Amino acid sequence: MEIETLDWLQTPEGGRLLVHAAQAWADHPGDPVRVASVVRRLEPDAEKAAAATTQARLRERAVAKFGDAAPLMFFTPDALEQATRSRVADHRAARLAAAIPEGSVIDLGCGIGGDLLAFSRAGLVAAGIDQDPVRVAMARANLAALGLAGAVQVGDATTVDPSGFGAAFADPARRSGRGRVFDVDGWTPPWPWVLDLLRRRALVKVAPGIGHDLVPQGVEAEWVSDGGEVKEAVLWSPDLSTTDRRATVIGEGGLATLTQEDDPGAEVRPVGDYLYEPDGAVIRAGLVTAVAAGVGGGLIDPHIAYVTGDAPFRTPFARGYRLVEHLPYREKQLRAALHERGIGRLTIKKRGVQVVPEELRKRLALRGDAEATLVMTRVAGQGTALLVEPF
Repeated sequence: MEIETLDWLQTPEGGRLLVHAAQAWADHPGDPVRVASVVRRLEPDAEKAAAATTQARLRERAVAKFGDAAPLMFFTPDALEQATRSRVADHRAARLAAAIPEGSVIDLGCGIGGDLLAFSRAGLVAAGIDQDPVRVAMARANLAALGLAGAVQVGDATTVDPSGFGAAFADPARRSGRGRVFDVDGWTPPWPWVLDLLRRRALVKVAPGIGHDLVPQGVEAEWVSDGGEVKEAVLWSPDLSTTDRRATVIGEGGLATLTQEDDPGAEVRPVGDYLYEPDGAVIRAGLVTAVAAGVGGGLIDPHIAYVTGDAPFRTPFARGYRLVEHLPYREKQLRAALHERGIGRLTIKKRGVQVVPEELRKRLALRGDAEATLVMTRVAGQGTALLVEPF
């Protein structure tokens, strides 16, 4: 999209076309040709019509990340995919605001401004810089659309001296034309730049799969999940960190956090009456034994992220199941046991075993009206099948 077209979409006339484009998507979901035809009849300029059609579709997709703000914002497909969910960005911004009250932050590579919005909402003086003029224009438009303060300019984030700000934030690009980039040296900006930034007061969003061995001494690594999905890891520089490893879980009931100080350790023990599946952020942070201690239980295997106990506990850090019974692990006997119990709908969870749930479910050829959950895992090194039910 050209910046001139983006400017036009922010006029009353452009706004009306966006409303009509959104209605066209609602009337003809899954039919982009029909939607484009409807919008083109309202706006003969091909570029304006295409831009409105695309923006209306992106806004619809963005609701999952930005909620009620999405219908007011502007996006590119790549920027929307890379953007942080508002609840996650707001947590990060609130934590930074608590650490530097009435402070300021510069977003080095701000894109369309998703994180910038969160910093501004948290009361920080927020500024952003990005090399892409269109994304900078969108970031300005998004701040204005939501009535938030912030300054954005075009520039190379790697050449900026952030020392004039209370903190710096960065979210290095982890994609190329061939897909995700897992090697930290392939990020943009690359890993050496991240390490240098973390010597200042800074926080950096990184891939959730980052290895613990890559985290510098004194830097806190925080893994964050939202709605049960691990969304990011954040590295907090030494003067912003409060621990080494942290798991933060955001759910409908609010936010909960767990650190290594909450982890006294736990032993391996036999499977009890209850099984707990730790949240992905807990697993990434290496705090499974903290969950085991919290439910008064232990591990089912030293290398498997399942916890067991003898009593039911509600915890935001794990999903709990009641053990119904042990079933045969071998496929032929397992099939017979499931058929005998009339189980026709089966959720298969697996950890630490070579099982592909979709393929196994087909081979089991289930019939019946009952529904069940099956856990395929290792217990003390042995393949085990556990029939469980959520509580």
